[in-house]
Amino acid sequence: MGVAHKLNDDLGAVCTYRDALHRSMHDAMTRDPNVVILGQGVDDHKGTFGSTLGLAEEFGAGRVMDTPLAEEGMTGIAVGAALNGLYPIQTHIRVDFALLAMNQIVNLAAKYRYMFGGRFEVPMLVRMIIGRSWGQGAQHSQSLQSMFAHVPGLLVLAPASADAILQTYPWIIEHHRGPVISLEHRLLYDVNFRVGAEAAATGDTPLGARVVRRGGAATVVATSIMVLEALRAADHLAQHAGIEIEVIDLNCVSHPDTRVIMESVERTGRLLVADTSWKAYGVCAEICRIVCERMPMALTAPVVTLGMAPAPCPTAKVLEDEFYPNLRRLTQELATLVLGREGRDVPLPDDASMADVYKRFKGPF
Repeated sequence: MGVAHKLNDDLGAVCTYRDALHRSMHDAMTRDPNVVILGQGVDDHKGTFGSTLGLAEEFGAGRVMDTPLAEEGMTGIAVGAALNGLYPIQTHIRVDFALLAMNQIVNLAAKYRYMFGGRFEVPMLVRMIIGRSWGQGAQHSQSLQSMFAHVPGLLVLAPASADAILQTYPWIIEHHRGPVISLEHRLLYDVNFRVGAEAAATGDTPLGARVVRRGGAATVVATSIMVLEALRAADHLAQHAGIEIEVIDLNCVSHPDTRVIMESVERTGRLLVADTSWKAYGVCAEICRIVCERMPMALTAPVVTLGMAPAPCPTAKVLEDEFYPNLRRLTQELATLVLGREGRDVPLPDDASMADVYKRFKGPF
């Protein structure tokens, strides 16, 4: 039994991202006998990086099922299960593997409700793992949230904390009657979070954006692990330059919380968007579009965007560290955005890569 099951509801309880996932999976299966989990390795000794560990023994092989290397066929089975009253939670241990199931996800699951006039629903959760660990290379390290968010009918999440998992997953499983894509960053799994002490989403559902740090100098809209990087950069700037940055965890990529974003940008006048994927045609571009269409006069400086280099991910660690945006660059961009040329004189943090800070990888895989 994972640590997550020992948590109480007290503010400030500590929980890892992994344990939040495990608790969400366990609680969903306990509450609803129609919830089933399927995916490669969900029943083995690693249990999808620990997020499904022990569930097969507790709930049986009929509800926690290993699948062969046949992503489109297995996703088709999940879609069929959802159409017939079950709630499938399917896992892809890398988002890249979901590309083999795009016909089922994009052409079928996303469109069933529309094609049949609302008479058919496909409630299901598809968990996809993104993120780096040197040696993964170009085919195992993509971050494809924008590709899925582009498709009407798909709800796309990028939870950045244990709280986001614990608040969002139960809600979508119980209330959302359509397919959900959730991208979980691999480097977050071992990170400790204070459950209940973090900002909750705004609005009537837990899907909205979360203001995780208040500040008046500039707004950072970030996704996934870039939320944590933005918080580290904001803390550094507050300590070394007296600059207070506001950080917003976007949380829901497909349906961005425009009210929270615009209220913040209107107050700060400056915007930086930090995503885990490429900038072109992605989250960075979409947030810029929203601000430019709704309130361009709120900006007192051009928008700054950060994302992966416009190339496939290299395999060598030294090149991978250059491929991903780092803390020094994020801090420098924010300092310059707020102070102009004088921002170049602000001392910068060390240049340790995310893979060294959040999870020390010793080699490929």
